[in-house]
Amino acid sequence: MLRTISLLLLIVFLSFAIAGCNHSPARDESKSATKPVEAAPEKITLRKDTLEARFTIPGELIAFQQVDLYAKVTGFVRELKVDIGSKVKEQQVLMTLDAPELTAQLSAAQSRLKSQEALYTASLANYNRLIETSKTPGTISPNDLEQAEAKRNADLANLEAARASFREVNDMKNYLVIRAPFDGTITARNINVGAYVGPSGKGSEFPALTLQQQARLRLVISVPEGYSGYLKQGDEVSFKVRSMPSENFKAKLTRLSGALDARLRSQRAEADIENSDGRFLAGTVADVSTTLRSANNSFVVPKTAVVSSAEEVFVIRVVNGKAEQVSVKTGLEADDFVEVFGALVENDILLKKASDEIKTGTEIP
Repeated sequence: MLRTISLLLLIVFLSFAIAGCNHSPARDESKSATKPVEAAPEKITLRKDTLEARFTIPGELIAFQQVDLYAKVTGFVRELKVDIGSKVKEQQVLMTLDAPELTAQLSAAQSRLKSQEALYTASLANYNRLIETSKTPGTISPNDLEQAEAKRNADLANLEAARASFREVNDMKNYLVIRAPFDGTITARNINVGAYVGPSGKGSEFPALTLQQQARLRLVISVPEGYSGYLKQGDEVSFKVRSMPSENFKAKLTRLSGALDARLRSQRAEADIENSDGRFLAGTVADVSTTLRSANNSFVVPKTAVVSSAEEVFVIRVVNGKAEQVSVKTGLEADDFVEVFGALVENDILLKKASDEIKTGTEIP
């Protein structure tokens, strides 16, 4: 039994010895050679370039001029000469009003004016007569002459006041006729003949008429703050409207507000649109697009080189074989490229594919 156990142990020992002899360093080297070697990350050299990007934003076509017409004085509509869609010319009569109280006031003012004219005529004649008489010494006392002069001056002042009162009432009567302030189209009518009208809040909750100048329209867009610096007066824009989806129209920016709207944080820009044929309707929504160009040469990098983390936006610069995160701000984007602004200089070496896992100080092969 002991001899059998010893024989078995010898066989096991010999097996381990043979296995140890078969293990060779060359085989280990071949195995290690099959392990993948990590490739050096791709780098780019920072350059300045001009970037162009297509920018699309909703806009609106509005009337070049629009006015809501109210009655200056309270009264009743006697005659209405226009309706919705009526084409009118400047100073054309749109409607007339009746105001009996105003007519009575005008008659009273006219009577006062005639009375004051008669009083002044009499006092002026008396004063002139005393002046002629006083040329003979001792005939007219100085006191009488002064009183006549004072009476003449008082009557003249009253006459001027009567004239002013008459002009005021007469001017108010002119407001009974409402005329068009410019050429245009009546787009709203909120009254009928016999309606009681007056100034806003005093007899008229809504305007009597709304007049729009539609022969020329304004294309209005609100440009976000981040893009407002890329637009300037004279830039060309194109736009489409839903009523004519197959057509593309061109226009040039004629006005920029030069300030940001406090609520929308955007700049208002306008283009004039010729509309003498009436093909566009005021209030039409348009899809406006234009090409934005960077004003000066700026640094342009692939989008993959920019990392947007929760804390900051940065690129990774390679300095002496080590990574350095550089905070930047982005600008225009076009295709796969983006403008960047930060503490960068031309010919800096950046990683083409940056990652927030690459921290400052990491060795870059």
